[in-house]
Amino acid sequence: MTQATQADVIQIWPDEVPDAHLWRDCGPELERPRWENSRLVRNVSAPSLTVFEADPATAIGTSVIVCPGGAFHFLMVDKEGTETARWLNQRGVTAFVLRYRLVPTPDDDACIAALTSDLSQHRDRMNQFRPYAVADGLQAVRTVRQHADRWHVDPARLGILGFSAGAVVAAGAASEYEDAMSRPSFAAPIYGLWNARPLPADAPPLFLAAATDDPLVEVQHSLSMYAAWQAAGKPVEMHLYAQGGHGFGMNRQGLPSDSWIDRFWEWLVAQGFGQAA
Repeated sequence: MTQATQADVIQIWPDEVPDAHLWRDCGPELERPRWENSRLVRNVSAPSLTVFEADPATAIGTSVIVCPGGAFHFLMVDKEGTETARWLNQRGVTAFVLRYRLVPTPDDDACIAALTSDLSQHRDRMNQFRPYAVADGLQAVRTVRQHADRWHVDPARLGILGFSAGAVVAAGAASEYEDAMSRPSFAAPIYGLWNARPLPADAPPLFLAAATDDPLVEVQHSLSMYAAWQAAGKPVEMHLYAQGGHGFGMNRQGLPSDSWIDRFWEWLVAQGFGQAA
């Protein structure tokens, strides 16, 4: 397994980040020590991919862009990023952890406590910045596909997986792509929101997972996504867990929801993107 280093970080907008003026007064990108079992990153204004390349001896050609969550204000880059990427590496999948653009926040950490204490007060800002995060997800797909040879991956086996706000990015990539280059081969929104919209005629296969006791994102969002894909006659699989809460990611809670990623892998195998042991 290749550990990500500074040399493995790729800027997805190499020339100029669109709408960069919105981040003109944004402070520096901040990374904090582990918080709730994960490092926390804020103030992303220059979106990037951190590459976790599969061992060439076991690589199967599939790749996955992993989008951490954090209410579009921060990114939980370990439990919803690097830990997922390394799990996939062990199965021959090259992974790319996406740091997409976020709502600018003050340099001090008091804003995190304010955000997590009452998320509803920040919905307008989250909705304002959602399109930029989705645009970064689409550009990430383009970037990996354009440089597939560089990482020895199959451009026809490129998916996107996201958690919470990152699930919004994944669902957006699966339903708002503009052309074949930005269309993911498969998508996996995990406990994410969904704003219903017509699906493209060639919408990719979808995998969903969520907990029905999630206090932040109603399970109805996953149900609506499932219904939309099913109504369109597109492949979709959903796993709903009675317990798990919000943001379970790669955390181990001693609950059935711990195994969601095993179900995801079984689904990838069934869809022809994974390889049975």
